[in-house]
Amino acid sequence: MPLEAPELEARLLQFNRLIQDLLRGRIQRNTFQPWEVEILLDIESCELRDSSRREVLRRYQKAANRYFERGGRTLLKLSEYLEKKHRSPLEEKLEN
Repeated sequence: MPLEAPELEARLLQFNRLIQDLLRGRIQRNTFQPWEVEILLDIESCELRDSSRREVLRRYQKAANRYFERGGRTLLKLSEYLEKKHRSPLEEKLEN
């Protein structure tokens, strides 16, 4: 569901904190917003290798921020990011 700009900006700040916690390897809270749980479950479902997890999460965070800056009205999920990243340029042209 698309969000209004102020709400999306606040959510993006919370998203960045969540990803930073994951990159540090520890989350020091025990309550989460439903959308945060959705993001965490999506990350878990992608089954990242431990050796590349940190780098993939960093790149995902940057891509999610760029997506927002370019006018995205929702938060980008890791699964969506990985799907777009692995698409061939020809597939992308055919979609557009």
